Amino acid sequence: MATAVPSHLLADTKAPVCRLEIKSHFDTLSAQEKLYAHHISKASFAGTRVVLRQVSPESEPLFDLVLAVAKYVSCDFSKLVGYASVSEDEVTKFVEFGAQVLANLGNYKSFGDQKFVPRIGHETFAKIAGVTAETAKIWEGIKDQVYKVHPEGITLLGYPPEHMSGYYPDSPAITKADIEACGETFVDNGVLVEHTRLRQLEGGDFEMLVASEKTGNGATYELKDGRKIKTVYGDHSQEMKAMAAELEGARKAALNGTQEKMMEEYVKSFRDGSLEAHKESQRHWIKDIGPTIETNIGFIETYRDPAGTKAYFEGWVAVVNKERTKVFGKLVEQAGKYIPRLPWPTEFEKDKFQKPDFTSLEVLTFNSDGIPAGINIPNYDDIRMTLGFKNVSLGNVLNAKSPSERTTFVDEKDLALFERLRGPAFELQVGLHELLGHGSGKLLQETEKGVFNFDKEHPPVSPLDGKPVETYYKVGETWGSVFGPTAASYEECRAECVAMYLCPDREILEVFGHTDETEAAAEDVLYISYLQMARAGLLALEFWDPKTKKWGQAHMRARYSILQCFLSAGDSFVTLDSTAADNSDLTIHLDRSKIRSHGLKAVEQYLQKLHIFKASADVKRGTELYDQMTSVDETMAGYRDAVMRKKQPRKQFVQANTEIKDGEVILKEYEATHEGLIQSWIEREEIVGAAKVE
Repeated sequence: MATAVPSHLLADTKAPVCRLEIKSHFDTLSAQEKLYAHHISKASFAGTRVVLRQVSPESEPLFDLVLAVAKYVSCDFSKLVGYASVSEDEVTKFVEFGAQVLANLGNYKSFGDQKFVPRIGHETFAKIAGVTAETAKIWEGIKDQVYKVHPEGITLLGYPPEHMSGYYPDSPAITKADIEACGETFVDNGVLVEHTRLRQLEGGDFEMLVASEKTGNGATYELKDGRKIKTVYGDHSQEMKAMAAELEGARKAALNGTQEKMMEEYVKSFRDGSLEAHKESQRHWIKDIGPTIETNIGFIETYRDPAGTKAYFEGWVAVVNKERTKVFGKLVEQAGKYIPRLPWPTEFEKDKFQKPDFTSLEVLTFNSDGIPAGINIPNYDDIRMTLGFKNVSLGNVLNAKSPSERTTFVDEKDLALFERLRGPAFELQVGLHELLGHGSGKLLQETEKGVFNFDKEHPPVSPLDGKPVETYYKVGETWGSVFGPTAASYEECRAECVAMYLCPDREILEVFGHTDETEAAAEDVLYISYLQMARAGLLALEFWDPKTKKWGQAHMRARYSILQCFLSAGDSFVTLDSTAADNSDLTIHLDRSKIRSHGLKAVEQYLQKLHIFKASADVKRGTELYDQMTSVDETMAGYRDAVMRKKQPRKQFVQANTEIKDGEVILKEYEATHEGLIQSWIEREEIVGAAKVE
């Protein structure tokens, strides 16, 4: 073992591996539907190297090394004992590390943004990496970076140079101030940057690297200090070309005219580097109501860019589960009735709620750094405000459970109920979070010079202080650009609070099939929903770094703040109890009789503040509130050790592949093992691209 590596940075061991079960749903598709899904799946996997490059410089070669070693031994890793003169245990730890790299598409955890390093020593890894000339050469180029854990900041994603980021390649001297100055210039010039990276040149100027098949230079922008940013097309050129080709295949197999137009715009966006074309694809996507095959692809979420503006690539395709979708359909139909129940005046809500598609999906392919349980997109503010959005719940992700999972910090008397109802409670939370959380709210904006989407002369009155709001989003500003690095977690918190605020509503519980008479009784599901959120808030301490005081995961920071909200409700609504000096018996107690009287009231007050500050672009008060609610005091920091001792590795998902044989699309599945996960990636090499060893 590498003794110099802190234990919390060591790769997972005995991580649960789950297969994304899809065959029964895939088999119901027509030949054309299968072909459409096949091409989008291929396009999604074609973006693999894009994701790897967005994480760290060593992620892509490390990915190649793992697969090259696996191919050399035909995934029979026991051969490495003889080939590399290492022990069986060392081989197991190499395989576990390799599987984790593939599951996260990089050597930083997709959930937590923290680096992980092999559990075997440097010399042992070098022996395994030396089994072929190709792998030895790859290893030579990254051997120092893979084990590098000092300075400590480098083990977390964040602003360079203190932290790691793949969004600022070949820029060793770039600073947070440089990044912010460029960001201001982009806002001033109305430049969309989701599909870009930023490189600093030796003289201090910059290049904005645009993801596109086409290459060449574009416009140049000037910073206030006179430095320049030149637009350079062709970042990830080969990958964008492969994506565009597969999406052209999907266009030809499209099942309706809307899908055909959507694919046309995707192709245009990836070939030309046009985010306007991508926005157009999303307009068509929103209009593709009730499809059998659901999909999205592009640079979508901005969680991992420290500036909160550049997005990581993701591509996915899934089959609609019509039975579960009926439940969400009922929620959508009634949404117009539930939104006015939220704790803010109508002036802070969209003028008209655009009823979105809300579907339960069974994932065929989800290629990115990780797989969420639910999605609400597009993220483009102007499209959300005018056309709306779509919600999806990923059923086979939600339901994937490993037998080795343990429930920690829950009172023994609640364990059986928690285990039985955690699924229904989470589905309730995800449904409300996506549709009525992310789907609610208005941004007060100056949409163009002198044009406002609210009465500028008589601004809305804030329910917080009874005074008209004084701030709003100016032309060119977005929610992300104004709230910056705080935006992603803040919005997740707002959406989670909406779920906690609405889930006590008996009418909503009934929509999800829970009444006093059902097996999953309404009050029990409500109790487990609140208890599950409180537990998630405690587990979130894993993602808070006590040395840097930095949060590493947007959703977990949000859940921690909601636990703080519960604790602040008073009257022992929620308590964290321990009698042992080392907190080994730490237990969450939540008084279910006080959910509506205390918990709901506390959530209402917190949610109202979060929402009003967001809607009115009050970044000062919003950031102050959120920093306060996510600060970790001495007591909570003390509980972190207990959380770390009981932490469990995150699930790793094995996804199927598709291929065309004799004109028919065939599904190929793999075992739910680390070896199965690795084999599935080996068989994607044609679309992912082989390693480039120089």
